[in-house]
Amino acid sequence: MKIWQKNIDVDSFVESFTVGNDRVMDLQLAAADVLGSLAHTRMLNSINLMTDEDLVVVQKELKNIYKEILAGDFQIEDSVEDVHSQVEMLLTQRIGEAGKKIHSGRSRNDQVLVDLKLYFRSEIQNIIHNTEAFFNELIQLSERYKHILIPGYTHLQIAMPSSFGLWFGAYAESLVDDLEMMKAAWKVCNKNPLGSAAGYGSSFPLNRTMTTQLLGFEDLNYNVVYAQMGRGKTERILAQGMSAIAATLAKFAMDVCLYINQNFGFISFPAHLTTGSSIMPHKKNPDVFELIRSRCNKIQALPNEIALMTTNLPSGYHRDLQLLKENLFPAFKSLNECLEIATFMLENISVKDNILDDPKYDYLFSVEVVNNEVLKGVPFREAYRKIGIDIDEGRFKPSKEVNHMHEGSIGNLCNDQIQRMFQQVMATFGFEKVEKALEELLK
Repeated sequence: MKIWQKNIDVDSFVESFTVGNDRVMDLQLAAADVLGSLAHTRMLNSINLMTDEDLVVVQKELKNIYKEILAGDFQIEDSVEDVHSQVEMLLTQRIGEAGKKIHSGRSRNDQVLVDLKLYFRSEIQNIIHNTEAFFNELIQLSERYKHILIPGYTHLQIAMPSSFGLWFGAYAESLVDDLEMMKAAWKVCNKNPLGSAAGYGSSFPLNRTMTTQLLGFEDLNYNVVYAQMGRGKTERILAQGMSAIAATLAKFAMDVCLYINQNFGFISFPAHLTTGSSIMPHKKNPDVFELIRSRCNKIQALPNEIALMTTNLPSGYHRDLQLLKENLFPAFKSLNECLEIATFMLENISVKDNILDDPKYDYLFSVEVVNNEVLKGVPFREAYRKIGIDIDEGRFKPSKEVNHMHEGSIGNLCNDQIQRMFQQVMATFGFEKVEKALEELLK
């Protein structure tokens, strides 16, 4: 029997179609579901909908189930529809009638909403942790190799001198803005929908502020209709934050694939971190970064996938929303893996020195020569025309001394300021408050 079932058996074909992959996906929500029930039952007790005696046994067994989940000993049985049903069934089997009381004032709608918000918070924290590790590695490399010049490109044509300091540091600063996008997702996820029930509230005197505090949420989704409308929107905003990080990673991976190519030859990795060819013995392929590029491009499609799946849905709950889990949940694992292996690869990168000694890069310094003429008093347009003619007629002589000292340039990377910005955004998430609240809930 399903928790919503009365006296009519559901056709097995219909049941199989409607449940879909929910049992597999819901395993990832199991810990969050128990946390939500721990808070909800304490609130029920506070409004006299659960006795002190029932609360003690319910809380104790929910914490036991939570430990089983963390140990990997929790499963959703084939005869059970979803994680909420499995937890309630286990509870009732183990403690009897008290287990049947935990659903008062609650619907599966707001139960899955709070599960998702709790799960999303946890996944955001994981992503931010891995992003921070990648950021720190980029900053370290930027500082270590800041004096080594490389070509800068526009239109994939050599343009002006750049440096490894600029290149690594650019991607570090890109992550600062990506973190701002994830912060927006965190703020949306950190609002409590519990108590909205099926989307229209409850006649019970629920204390929604209490569950908000118990679960460490920053605030409430106040309007119960909007709490339901937030499903799909929350996922889309979160996907946009993930997409921002993925875009930075994909662009970096593309640069690596170019720079490791023999026609560039700026960087290399140990042979055991690359792959070979079945026919060409000389090959050292950057498969890791090619897969990062493709995985992250796939993640960049995620906001649009979610938007299309939820387009034109009216207010209220609709079963379409169930399918969002299948698109979003695997993306968490994929993005974290990409961040982790990108950091690992950078720990093993080698960079080439004296790249710009090659004569094919001489024209990189044309702007330096023009600027030197301007410093002598020649008007910029006249200096530009003169050097252009010298280039066309083969008389150009590069001046390879680079004196870029303004903020953010080759000689003044401002990595300390980039680190400051990153840490300022990091500090606004408030992970510690959430961790403390959940620790108290599980005592």
